[in-house]
Amino acid sequence: MTVFHQILKQYWGYEDFRGVQLDIIKSISEGRDTLGLMPTGGGKSITFQVTSMAMEGICIVITPLIALMKDQVYHLRQKNIKATAVYSGMSHDQILMALENCILGDYKFLYISPERLSSPLFQTKLRHMNVNFITIDEAHCISQWGYDFRPSYLNITEIRKLLPGKPVLALTATATPKVVTDIQHKLQFAKPNVIKMSFERKNLKYIVRTTENKYQEILSILRSTTGPAIIYTRNRKKTKEITEWLKDNGFTALNYHAGLDNTDRDIRQNMWQDETVRIIVATNAFGMGIDKANVRLVIHVDAPDSIEAYFQEAGRAGRDGKEASAVLLYNGRDDSQLLKRIDEKYPSKDYISRVYEDICSYYQLAVGDGFNVTFEFHEQDFCTKFHYYPIPLISTLQILSKAGYITYREEEESTSRIMFLLQKNELFLLRNMPPDNEKVIESILRKYGGVFSDYIYIDEKDIAARTNLSQNTVYNILKALGQQHIAHYIPRKNTPYITFKTRRVDTHEIVLTPEIYEERKLEYRERINAMINYITNTHICRSRILLNYFGEEDIHDCRQCDICHTRHQDKDLHKRIEQAATAIINMVSHQPHPLQDIYNLPFESHVIAEAVQWLLNEDEIDCTDSLIKLKDS
Repeated sequence: MTVFHQILKQYWGYEDFRGVQLDIIKSISEGRDTLGLMPTGGGKSITFQVTSMAMEGICIVITPLIALMKDQVYHLRQKNIKATAVYSGMSHDQILMALENCILGDYKFLYISPERLSSPLFQTKLRHMNVNFITIDEAHCISQWGYDFRPSYLNITEIRKLLPGKPVLALTATATPKVVTDIQHKLQFAKPNVIKMSFERKNLKYIVRTTENKYQEILSILRSTTGPAIIYTRNRKKTKEITEWLKDNGFTALNYHAGLDNTDRDIRQNMWQDETVRIIVATNAFGMGIDKANVRLVIHVDAPDSIEAYFQEAGRAGRDGKEASAVLLYNGRDDSQLLKRIDEKYPSKDYISRVYEDICSYYQLAVGDGFNVTFEFHEQDFCTKFHYYPIPLISTLQILSKAGYITYREEEESTSRIMFLLQKNELFLLRNMPPDNEKVIESILRKYGGVFSDYIYIDEKDIAARTNLSQNTVYNILKALGQQHIAHYIPRKNTPYITFKTRRVDTHEIVLTPEIYEERKLEYRERINAMINYITNTHICRSRILLNYFGEEDIHDCRQCDICHTRHQDKDLHKRIEQAATAIINMVSHQPHPLQDIYNLPFESHVIAEAVQWLLNEDEIDCTDSLIKLKDS
């Protein structure tokens, strides 16, 4: 048994590795830059966690997903493995303590968001850490040809300079051949080194269902299946509409989108994860880092704008290896809706210039001002004041970020805060307070100081653990304290920020190069067209189309998607028609028979009808006065 197998058994309880896990582990442990391509649910985290445990030093894990950081740190600590995370929303003291622990405390993992890599504090502390290697999750984000390019990932090359000789492990579940090449180039691999697991999901049925009534179709699908389900739709309003529709029809469901505060999102996710509710109806804000293996069904009410996004979202079904389905609902208007997204994603250059000018006016920046200044961005307020729609506006901010004029960050998470509005002696004079409320208040007073004079950061999950209450109960109690004017409670939320990377320029000076605008727009159009081709395809196995998109050539029909199922039915139907035709010839070979006698043969009526029509077309039989006879007999 290798040391890797021993660690896997000791900490994770598994006897052996899956797929290419061990190949990746050996490659990175031998000091080689490695790109690991593994499908959703393929066990990416095992590859770097086991490797780091077998080596001296700490592994730096770069990921854009704060929820995933927290989740993995929590699970590692449950295994008595020292791990910590640094992300936006933490106080300076919290960040400093985490980084100092990584230098002095024999930690094995430091999770960090790509935006934090350029921080002088982080770079200073990094020089003093004993780093064994760097892991980059969602590595496709570094490629401008990837479907989710993030400029902050380009900071990783600077980190490599600070850690000369330290290998890089890049991991992704969605990369085309072009992106695979670009990832290695951007990360400055010493040598090309790709270890790839087939993206084929043998247990997952891919289905496209054409319907004019998508809501009714959802009910039909849910009634014919069992187990946890995810329903994806494009906008927040529809998540609520579909959820209410499902409840009205007897299903347990919750909606989920980025507009909810983080605590509420956590609660809804947990209720779905522990199967208090069967269905989560969500935008694409849901799913990254969700570790639920027994999802039996993923339904897309609206098509995503790329094969990559669809493959990743659909791939959240059946991660336990058991049979599952990914159903995409389609009607004739969906093509035009998808094509409309091109202009939403890449608005005209005049529009982009106008947004830049209005953003500068919003923050009262004069030409020449604003270098390195950061502001909170209140999207709804800005849209109301300047008459913008959110989707093309956010796309424009992302384009201006890629062009280097600003940095727009959507996932800046703030920590929950509370301040008591009553003094301590007034709290104790309150009458008839529910026992659970008293527990929560007492827990806060014991754990946190200064809550009567200022806002104090709190952790609802920690309070729940110390009071033996659910996180949902704690959250509702804290909200009730706010409504009763006992305390002012500010739940965690994701606050977008804009940082101006250059001084304000005149709008006519804004330059959007072909690499930033025209080429990216063309690439996006090609991704949209690939999605439309997947949906409207009527003859090629759906799994084949998906795998071919990701560069797999040695592929076969899945025999379970709607295309394969129809083709199998067609072959079986043709065979039965031939058998019925033979039986009809045998019956009428000696004498004519009434047509109704033909229908007494042991075949379905539609099969007999097809057989009769085929024999007539082939001039094998005559049908006169409802009598069937051989031709010329």
